[in-house]
Amino acid sequence: MTNTNQCINLDAVVVGAGFSGLYMLYRLREAGFSTRTFEAAADVGGVWYANRYPGAKCDSESIIYNYTFSDELIQEWTWTSRFPEQAEILKYLNFVADRLDLRRDIQFNTRITSAHYDKENKNWKIQTEDGTTLIAKYFITGVGCLSASNIPNFKGIDSFEGEAYHTGHWPHEKVDLSGKRVGLIGTGSSGIQAIPVIAQEAGHLTVFQRTPAYSTPARNYQYDPEFIRQTKANYEEIRQQIRWSKMGYLHTVVNNRSALEDTPEERQQEYQKIWERGGLGFSQTYNDLLENGESNETASEFIRSKIGEIVKDPNVAEKLKPSYYYSAKRPVLDTNYYETFNRDNVTLVDVKAAPIVEITPKGIRTAEAEYELDVIVFATGYDAMTGPLFKIDIRGKDGVSLKEKWDNGTQTRTYLGLANAGFPNMFMITGPESPSVLSNVPVSIEQHVEWIGDCIEYLREHNIETIEANADAEEAWSKHCRELAESTLLTKVDSWYTGANIKDKPRGFLIYVGGVGEYRKICDEVAAKGYEGFSLVDASNRMPVPK
Repeated sequence: MTNTNQCINLDAVVVGAGFSGLYMLYRLREAGFSTRTFEAAADVGGVWYANRYPGAKCDSESIIYNYTFSDELIQEWTWTSRFPEQAEILKYLNFVADRLDLRRDIQFNTRITSAHYDKENKNWKIQTEDGTTLIAKYFITGVGCLSASNIPNFKGIDSFEGEAYHTGHWPHEKVDLSGKRVGLIGTGSSGIQAIPVIAQEAGHLTVFQRTPAYSTPARNYQYDPEFIRQTKANYEEIRQQIRWSKMGYLHTVVNNRSALEDTPEERQQEYQKIWERGGLGFSQTYNDLLENGESNETASEFIRSKIGEIVKDPNVAEKLKPSYYYSAKRPVLDTNYYETFNRDNVTLVDVKAAPIVEITPKGIRTAEAEYELDVIVFATGYDAMTGPLFKIDIRGKDGVSLKEKWDNGTQTRTYLGLANAGFPNMFMITGPESPSVLSNVPVSIEQHVEWIGDCIEYLREHNIETIEANADAEEAWSKHCRELAESTLLTKVDSWYTGANIKDKPRGFLIYVGGVGEYRKICDEVAAKGYEGFSLVDASNRMPVPK
């Protein structure tokens, strides 16, 4: 039953109840603003509520994959292992929601369908799927960068008579794969995590791989109590390190020199040492792996050689070896991924050589063969960065939609990844052209939430009605982001970073690569200069505030 007559007035509307939305709600509520968070799912968690596929876990170490703003939360929560699994992350977010009493201001099972700026009244008119109208001064998106799941439009996709699942929308109840013929499409992060676990249960697993991925070992382990005690005792040092680091992680460049400065034997020793340590540190073994193609090839070849050592069938091993620059696509961690292809019940199908032609009632047909299946798992990723925002009809002060302004992604530009010219009093948490997915995301989320919260408090204290990014500041920031990205190898490879995983999506690299610490410094300087690059309009006379 829709509620077409209800109208709710608020200071701020926040979209999403994951890491971003929970902290934004808390921050504004503590500052005295009437705030409500709207979440399409039935509970908190964001992507960690939806991504329940077998093997789902985080590749940031758990002791830094959490909020750092509250000493109480740090001291009261204890992680069990180095890399947290989905269930434990979801449990953590529920703990936070309960500990901070956030649920009373979250409306679940409610999808925001549109948000239109009312130029005359200087507020946002927001519609929910059930017909409720929200009027808010501030509109804040915490929709995440990887929440719009992507299933390629395969011919015959609706004809399949078996079970079909996307890793990003996995059922909450147990999916029984025992003894079944399972086909999994996709070998990105979620596929690489799911494949070893599914292979242990399925009767037979057929992996359909378009592009092989570089994956390094996670080397997960259980934490011992003494490590936890020391971590909690020294957390302020950890907090400062991750907030001002390059990527929001504890580890830094292991060798602050070029890979080409070492001999082949020395490089082999260094790579082997980091390989055995596990975790994401491999990409930082040397300081130029993302800038210098020749240096990058030394790391790439090391991983390819490992694949050749681990996978017994040389033909399968060759199919699993990537040829592009290591880490130009998202680096992946795994537990026994390559080893899984030694199992008798696992088959690798190269769909770049023999593309998928159609989904049939009985399975998947490629250009070479048909594979009969009981279950299809789509590990086909997400429409990243812009996709989640485009799911909402967001229109600025001139009635122009965000999608139109960004020309469906061909001209995506923001100011600091936080704001848009033409969209007053709208903020994006980890929006395009912020560090977002190139960082330990909770660190970037906290920085954004705190900056937005401080900004809104500043507006209240100075009786300012609207804040809006200037078009010239927006253009300069986007140009800066593009130039930084072009100086790396990240733009030289097709990936979901560039939108290449989505059919007909315009290519563009929409992530700030200058680092978390440098980005924080820039944002702090903007605020210290009275929000340089923004236009502020005084509430009393509606005149621009002089800088």
